[in-house]
Amino acid sequence: MSQTRTNSRIEAEYRGRTRRSAELYARARKVIPAGLTHDSRTLLPYPIYAARASGPRKWDVDGNEYVDYFGGHGALLLGHGHAAVVEAIERQVNLGTHWGASHELEVRWAELVNRLIPCAERVRFTASGTEASHLALRLARAFTAKPKVIRFVGHFHGWHDGVAAGAMSHFEGGVPAGIPADLVEQTVLLPADDAGRVAATLEARDDVAAVILEPSGASWGQVPLPDGFIAEMRELTRKHGVVLIFDEVITGFRWSRGGAQGRYGVTPDMCVLAKIVAGGLPGGAVAGRAEIMDQLDAAAAKSAKREKIGHQGTFNANPLCAAAAVATLAIVETEDVCARAEQTAAEIRDGIRRILVDEQIPWGVYGEASSFLIFQNPSRLPIDPATFDARKLGFKGLKGARNPDLAYRLRVALLANGVDIMGAPGGLVSAMHGPREVAHTLDAFRTAVRWLKAEGDV
Repeated sequence: MSQTRTNSRIEAEYRGRTRRSAELYARARKVIPAGLTHDSRTLLPYPIYAARASGPRKWDVDGNEYVDYFGGHGALLLGHGHAAVVEAIERQVNLGTHWGASHELEVRWAELVNRLIPCAERVRFTASGTEASHLALRLARAFTAKPKVIRFVGHFHGWHDGVAAGAMSHFEGGVPAGIPADLVEQTVLLPADDAGRVAATLEARDDVAAVILEPSGASWGQVPLPDGFIAEMRELTRKHGVVLIFDEVITGFRWSRGGAQGRYGVTPDMCVLAKIVAGGLPGGAVAGRAEIMDQLDAAAAKSAKREKIGHQGTFNANPLCAAAAVATLAIVETEDVCARAEQTAAEIRDGIRRILVDEQIPWGVYGEASSFLIFQNPSRLPIDPATFDARKLGFKGLKGARNPDLAYRLRVALLANGVDIMGAPGGLVSAMHGPREVAHTLDAFRTAVRWLKAEGDV
């Protein structure tokens, strides 16, 4: 959406509600590149600035209330400010936020991950999902004594140099600015819709340490995987002695208590966790087979005649994040929070689909577990929303054809009606969203698509 589109009702409604956000954005642009601290918060003409949140809702600095589907970038399965999590954090703040020492909470945290995640014979904590991805690949390379990693186009594993190319840009294998070309060459980048290509690659070369993928499909399911794909990856990697890594930063504890691996019944050698694993505070983890993870253990590595893998991190398993994590995962273990969020997401997807049919909007809605994704059909294909199947479009038809300006316009129209979604466009549903939020969301969506239709965007 152009910032000069002054005849737009959508933009006028948004600007009229968010004057304080506009002022803060103008200030931010003077001291922060692009005025943003995370690329996915990009929004034209400017983003909202939040002031507080509770449960499934948040409020901006202008006092506007929103049903929130950003959910802390997917970290808040229990919604904002869950009482048990807040209590745990408040108690820990008074005891200390960083002791620079081992503590009981990190043991309890690891035990919860061990019980919930099928592959988690051992757990090592990090300060983010990107760090966890970095560590997992180092462990896989050391374990196999091989350099290459098979990754899939559009699958996101953080922003470190080893996984950036082909994830957010350079989908044809180019070299992003600032990343050494020889580092990009350590990746074998393949499409995620052809298990035969993976099989042929593994047959043809013996230098592959690992296969890493989002088990939901690229970008938490924006590009769904073919049926049976991850099971085939399990068989192929086992056959060739290659480490299989699931990136469960989004899917972990959301697709099921046991993540995507628990939902699908396919156990990888390792997985990468973040977001929910740390109770909505900064934190991540690598979990996996003992013989791989124990390369971090000096005695075990020596016994196995391996070099110990070094791993530091000032905030690894710090007591504050551990307290939030233990409180959150204890609820995940004992209550049906995943099922509640999934049911609500299904109601939202069904409602959006009915609206698209009623309003004769040739878009699609899809998603799995507690997610919903909206395909805006920028190429104006002859789509029937009642029968839309995202798998038929593949990467180029879904993520590759995405129109950011159209996505911005939908999000701004929804914000002007009290709903905040992610930029895909789509959202992640918490266990705290209920009938009131569903009704509000569907009313807002109907109004938003009518506005877009009136302005020629559909």
